[in-house]
Amino acid sequence: MSLAPELSARLKRNADGLIAAVVVDHATSDVLMMAWMNDDALEATLTTRRGTYWSRSRQELWVKGETSGHVQHVREVRIDCDGDTVLLRVDQTGPACHTGTRTCFDTDERLLLAEEGAR
Repeated sequence: MSLAPELSARLKRNADGLIAAVVVDHATSDVLMMAWMNDDALEATLTTRRGTYWSRSRQELWVKGETSGHVQHVREVRIDCDGDTVLLRVDQTGPACHTGTRTCFDTDERLLLAEEGAR
């Protein structure tokens, strides 16, 4: 696989050659998870429309749901203004988090609570 040169040129990768991928539910806009992508993962995602990421621990590509069945059908991919993050809007089947929860951000721990009337 090879990422299109014009797309590749827009990306700013970290020292490991990766970009952050923020994944949101297409219907609700809930943030489901954050993962890392290299060029091959992004190209596979664009080609197959299945969320494909780079596993830093295993040092290999992984397709979300390949073993669990909790697949992501990718509806849209956007690049942020800096070119260092992509946003994926997906239809998620089953839990998105490896812990079995709907999202990786649904714990009851919050670093900052919203204040009523906050700007």
